[in-house]
Amino acid sequence: MYLGIDIGRQYVKFAITEKTKEGFRLLDVGSRLVPDANATYDPEKIEKAHYVMAVKEMMRNHKINPRKAKTIITGINGSSSTIKQITVVDMPSDELDSAMTFEARKHVPLDGTDTVIDYQVLGSNATEIDKIDVGLVACTKGVMDSHMGLIKDCGLKPGVVDVYPIAVSNLFSHAKDIPDDGLVVILDIGAVSSTLIVNGAGQQQYFTRDLPIGGHHFVKQLAEKKKIKYVEAQDLLYKEGLSSSMKNESDGGSESIGISSRSVYDDIVEDVRRSLRFYAKQTGQSFFLKIFLSGGGANTPGLAEFVAEKLNVDTAVLEPFENMDIKGDVSNSLKSQFTTALGLSIRGGIADV
Repeated sequence: MYLGIDIGRQYVKFAITEKTKEGFRLLDVGSRLVPDANATYDPEKIEKAHYVMAVKEMMRNHKINPRKAKTIITGINGSSSTIKQITVVDMPSDELDSAMTFEARKHVPLDGTDTVIDYQVLGSNATEIDKIDVGLVACTKGVMDSHMGLIKDCGLKPGVVDVYPIAVSNLFSHAKDIPDDGLVVILDIGAVSSTLIVNGAGQQQYFTRDLPIGGHHFVKQLAEKKKIKYVEAQDLLYKEGLSSSMKNESDGGSESIGISSRSVYDDIVEDVRRSLRFYAKQTGQSFFLKIFLSGGGANTPGLAEFVAEKLNVDTAVLEPFENMDIKGDVSNSLKSQFTTALGLSIRGGIADV
């Protein structure tokens, strides 16, 4: 079995899969809140010890024996790494290992620091039959050492270390067919930041960018506007969604959206708009077919409709369990929060080929 563990800023999550002839079977998923459930969430006050405790409790509560896992896969944030899609001549894996070190010097800003290099073969190049597309990933040795120390403190044996945007892309490729023409956009909404991913087949250039807005900002803005406690705002947001932030108290609760009441939702949409414009300018590609929302914040009622209206692009919440054989007793209403954990688990099977 492959154990993927997503250590997020507010929740730690896991997904366990096993390989089948048809692909992957999902065996279990679960999560655990990192801070106190009854306290106001403050990302600046979450320390390493909180993550260690949360991971250990999650493993214990779900009766997970990590020693039974063939591979444990964890990940680091996209903001802590550099991701670049390159095209190289197809070659044996041992030669590709050496070639990637050379390619990294050309494509990744190393600035003299000790750097850890890894890569994933994305597939054959659409136009040049003797070449392949490769996702080249790099991070500093300090980032990797810090991550490995956290994993060891959690009582786990470090295995494969992935990067969250690549994990989300792997999950998407398993759950959905990437169109031959046009681009798909994934907005993975975390607690304090979100990751924008643009992907497509053929000559479409892979792109990812971190955005400084997440679900925590949704809740914080609502709490301040309504003058209620953070946990109350969190419950209200999960129940009523965007409408809870757009009701004008002075006119009996009718919905009112105006320029003067610009919301955090407007801000994240504007970040997405600017990022897609940048992508289009850099690549000449701007046929965005659909936007998929993933992560815990994707479940905010009304958010998909809001994004679709503002950007004029069809938008939906990503269903990460789609096209996957699921063990009978696995169920969770907030499936999109497990996108990264499931992508990490799938990476274990990909690395095992």
